Amino acid sequence: MTSPIFLLLLVGGLGGVNFLLGKLAAEAGIAPVLWALVISAGAAASIAALRPRCLSLPRGHQIRYVAISGLVSFALANILVYELIPRLGAGYVGLMFALSPVATLALSVLAGTGRPGPLGLAGIAVAFAGAGAIVVSGGETSALPALGLLLLGLAIPLVLAAGNVYRTLDWPEGAAPDSLAVWSHLVAALVFIAVFAARGGVPLGQLSLAPGLVALQVAVAGLTFPAYFRLQRDGGPVLLSQIGYVSAAVGLVGANLILGERYAPLAWAGAGAIALGIALTVTERRRADRAAETLDAKPRAC
Repeated sequence: MTSPIFLLLLVGGLGGVNFLLGKLAAEAGIAPVLWALVISAGAAASIAALRPRCLSLPRGHQIRYVAISGLVSFALANILVYELIPRLGAGYVGLMFALSPVATLALSVLAGTGRPGPLGLAGIAVAFAGAGAIVVSGGETSALPALGLLLLGLAIPLVLAAGNVYRTLDWPEGAAPDSLAVWSHLVAALVFIAVFAARGGVPLGQLSLAPGLVALQVAVAGLTFPAYFRLQRDGGPVLLSQIGYVSAAVGLVGANLILGERYAPLAWAGAGAIALGIALTVTERRRADRAAETLDAKPRAC
């Protein structure tokens, strides 16, 4: 079984690449919700093509699982984000993303799915402070939005947290992560298509503006989500929720090195705080892994 810490760093790192690709796609003129459709449809198609032996049609419990996962975690969360960024600003929405591990921790404790120890709690707090510093360093100074919009923004971490905890609580016994990833993203893709249909049709022509980016994004999505669902299964909701912190730091470094963007010292201090927070989380997880008994020594093929 692959280490949950390795999966955290892998998924978070790929998430940082997703941020860079999404920014390039927006600069090329591709609508953000269309890009979310590319991610979900690309993930489903590429995983199905590369890992067909791990796929099976969902039945019974699995139908409920992939429907709720796709609707909540990948469709509703993305629609909220992309609809609110123009109204609230990227800084506020970014801060809402940074709140998702805190919200996930609170829901996990309430749901009885476990909580980290002192080091893990410290790691979440330090990484949250770092993510907040990155957001503040962006210098967004727009007027405070209406209270209703601010409250709607708070739905972002709550939706993300609810999805994180649900996927652990309702994980179908014996289900392959790859299969759950494919069908969950297929559900999300169908939701995006329905949204576009209600608005007059899917603007697929925009994808011709950056075909190379589309192909790269499909490949990255195909790598990300099998690991994402394994992290959900093996690491639990609180550890999984911290991929956003890793992604923020990787995205910051990548934008600086690849896109030539420059950031204030506060942003780099925030990235350092995130690295420290993740290091604390890794340390606690390793201690827990050494203390825990091995429950299943059999390797899992899917």
